[in-house]
Amino acid sequence: MKAVFKTGGKQYYVAEGDEIFVEKLDVEAGKTIDFTEVYSVGEKTGTPFVTGAKVTCEVVKNGKAKKIVVFKYKAKKKYRKKQGHRQPYTKLLVKKIVG
Repeated sequence: MKAVFKTGGKQYYVAEGDEIFVEKLDVEAGKTIDFTEVYSVGEKTGTPFVTGAKVTCEVVKNGKAKKIVVFKYKAKKKYRKKQGHRQPYTKLLVKKIVG
């Protein structure tokens, strides 16, 4: 069974057993978390959410993505600014989808 749910302002299309990377959540590794804002489960579609549906996930780890370089400059103005950024994430394993 597949489902579409919302977390961190984004929507994820998952099936049981999938591993996904989402925006950082304040949950320790090894714990489980339930998402109740489910847009669709199988053939059911909510308006906007399916009542009684939830996606249960296990937190595998919290981490940071690879560093990206943010470089800004303005031509002929002697303005240069170089920054690095590492986006924090949470890796989830989808355990169960209830619809």
